[in-house]
Amino acid sequence: MRRITHAVAALAMAAAALTTTGAGEALADDWAGCPSGAVCVYPQDQDPAVSPSDVYWSYGAHRLSNQYGNHWVLDNQTGGAHARLCRGSGGTDCVYDIAAQRGVYYDLGPVNSITLDRP
Repeated sequence: MRRITHAVAALAMAAAALTTTGAGEALADDWAGCPSGAVCVYPQDQDPAVSPSDVYWSYGAHRLSNQYGNHWVLDNQTGGAHARLCRGSGGTDCVYDIAAQRGVYYDLGPVNSITLDRP
């Protein structure tokens, strides 16, 4: 098991090295079908995330509707922008912050909006 863990870590480090520029900045790419610069919501219980059902590009609050149960939400924005999951319909009462290049498998039942926020 330890060998497998070390092999996975080595592959992750190699992949990170291949996705950086000469200045050490990470290059953004599509991630699980989510385009670079976007935040994506995937269909309920699609695990692993493969093909998003909703793609958000613009900063600000976006209303979610008919989203129940567990969904992957991937923040594939660049430049350190964040996405937040909020109970209020206009981006209020936010309950979860997703940093750029991160994702969360979250119950969207009580979530009514998602915000895309500049760094």
